[in-house]
Amino acid sequence: MTTVTASTETLPVVVIGAGPIGLAAAARLVERDIEPLVLEAGPAAASAVRDWSHVRLFSTWSEVVDPAAEKLLAPTGWVKPDGATYPSGGDWAELYLQPLADLLGDRVRYNATVTGVSRTGRDRIVDADRETQPFVIHLTSPDGHEERIFARAVIDASGTWSTPSPVGASGLHALGERAASDRISYRVPDLKDPAVRARYAGKRTAVIGSGASAFTALAYLADLAKSEEGAGTHATWILRRGISGSTFGGGTADQLPARGALGLAAKAAVDEGHADAVTGFRTDAIERDGERRLVLVAEDGRRLDPVDEFIVLTGFRPDLTFLGELRLGLDERLQAPTALAPLIDPNQHSCGTVYPHGAVELSHPEQDVYLAGMKSYGRAPTFLAMTGYEQVRSIAAALAGDQEAAERVELTLPETGVCGGAGLFDQPAAAEETGGGCCAAPATLTIGAPASSGGC
Repeated sequence: MTTVTASTETLPVVVIGAGPIGLAAAARLVERDIEPLVLEAGPAAASAVRDWSHVRLFSTWSEVVDPAAEKLLAPTGWVKPDGATYPSGGDWAELYLQPLADLLGDRVRYNATVTGVSRTGRDRIVDADRETQPFVIHLTSPDGHEERIFARAVIDASGTWSTPSPVGASGLHALGERAASDRISYRVPDLKDPAVRARYAGKRTAVIGSGASAFTALAYLADLAKSEEGAGTHATWILRRGISGSTFGGGTADQLPARGALGLAAKAAVDEGHADAVTGFRTDAIERDGERRLVLVAEDGRRLDPVDEFIVLTGFRPDLTFLGELRLGLDERLQAPTALAPLIDPNQHSCGTVYPHGAVELSHPEQDVYLAGMKSYGRAPTFLAMTGYEQVRSIAAALAGDQEAAERVELTLPETGVCGGAGLFDQPAAAEETGGGCCAAPATLTIGAPASSGGC
């Protein structure tokens, strides 16, 4: 860790993002008597979480409240919700994250979009005295006002929610995808919202993705098809691979019961005729027919029947553009820190098999800058909120010079593992019956919030 000079030690540690991990980082820094400044692009805490407020987490309240944050909140009279119940995204934001942000007060700034981070007076090329220079952060407000602030260290916990992966199988937008943007949702829709429900009722919708988010969307659309106003609602489920015994998860034998329930619901949607599965389809283009409906075209030339809407749930990726002047060490595949990548490779790991890790694995050639939370996982979808809380505990310890605490593991994951993804738990009782899981972003099992499905 860099020794902080007299000129920088009075500067705050800037935390990018007032989501679950960013606010936990602030709480951990306060615990260490280090001043944080949290920069949130949205108008309120947990703006990304609020986008999926209708989704219930796989994790219980006991798993999604950071211990340092709880300790900070306790003197205010804040009462932790029943630890055995499952919050929705809206519950998480309103009952815990916003109160925590309110307690932090002026340490949290809203409507502050970070546009660049660098070393003061040093672009990424310059070596001279680099490590003694404070960080400079450029930000803009909604009215276009620009400013810069300085920091002794930077923790980027901005997540990946703002950068969903496109339809195209190559990782690029399919031809015609941008032109069809008014017909595409990159999130699991809230079909309890009357306007959203009307958008899909009686329509043919293509659901693209193979994880928990896709399962959820299929189940939601099947429920809509069974309703009085949903006659004619039908889904076409697009998979890049074939259907195998593991496509729908482990069902009742799944180590993650909530994931198993989602898989069974998706299978039921197909078995009951509310959805058709198209396998081995790698999208190349989106075209329009004579009636302005949308037609998917595969790399092999196959064309599907026209649909009215698309729900694209192919994962998320980190936005690294504003970090371009920093010297980051990232894995070429996952875009995660190089020491962390082997531990989270989705070809080898699920949420519960990722070894707890901290500042050592999250460090970069640029000292005192860390990616934390879902962003640290790059394109991997195996993230847990509990893992993120452990990350920022370790980072705060490292910034305080307490290397022993930074390297100590203080997290024990459940033996069965817990993974994130969009949940079908509309009622807490239902969640209790199926068991639990995950947390930080609902969108994928590919953590919170939708890779080939996302984070928890």
